[in-house]
Amino acid sequence: MNAWFEKLNETFIESGYYKFLLDGLKETVIITLGALLIGVVIGSLIAVIKYFAEDTPALKPFAVICDVYVTVIRGIPVVVLLLIFYFVILASAEGVLVAIIAFGINSGAYMAELIRSGINAVDKGQMEAGRSLGLSKLQTMRKVVFPQAIKYILPAIGNEMIALLKETSVAGYVAVVDLTRAGNLVRNNTHDAFNPLFVVAITYLLIVLGLTRLLKLLERKLGKNDKR
Repeated sequence: MNAWFEKLNETFIESGYYKFLLDGLKETVIITLGALLIGVVIGSLIAVIKYFAEDTPALKPFAVICDVYVTVIRGIPVVVLLLIFYFVILASAEGVLVAIIAFGINSGAYMAELIRSGINAVDKGQMEAGRSLGLSKLQTMRKVVFPQAIKYILPAIGNEMIALLKETSVAGYVAVVDLTRAGNLVRNNTHDAFNPLFVVAITYLLIVLGLTRLLKLLERKLGKNDKR
C-alpha cells in the first residue's frame, strides 16, 4: 500500500501533473454545462412546437422538421457528430466551443422527447383553463403548463446531464484537454498507466454519485410538494 501511495505521489504531486487533471476537470464541467443549456433550449423549442402542432395545421411542417432533426441526430454516434463539427462545420473554431455545440445539439434531440413527455403529463384541461382566462397558447404554456411540467422534467434532465458528463470523455478527439484527455497526457508523460486512469475513473464516479444523490433529493422534494 505504501508503495502505491508513493507512486501516486510521484505521478501527480511531485511532478505537478495534478494540475492537468484539475484543468481537465474544469473543461469537462464547462462543456457539460454549456451543452446541457443548449440541449434544454433546443429540446424545449422542439417540444413546444410539436405540442402545438397537434392542433395547429400551420405548424405541421415545422413538426416534421423537428422529427427529422431528432431522428438524424439520434442516429449519428456522438463521436462522429463531434468530428463533423470540428473538421467540417466549425473548422476554424476552438475545440471547447465545438464540443459544447456538438454535444448540445446531440443532447437537444434527447431532451426534446423528455420535455415533451413532461408537458404531455400535465392535464390537458390546464391549457383549456388558461385559454378561458384570455391567455394565448404561448402565454398559457409559459405561465401555466410549463411550470407544472417542470416537476416531471427536472429528474429527466438530471439523468441526461449525467449521461452528457460521461459522453464528454470523447472531447479529446477534437484537441480538447478534458478530464479523460488529461489523464492520458499524465499517463504518457509519466509512463504510469494505472494511476492516471484510476484517478480519472474515480473522479467521474464521484461526480456521478454526487449528481445521483442530488437527483434523489430533488425527487423526494417534488414528491412532498405533490402531497401538500
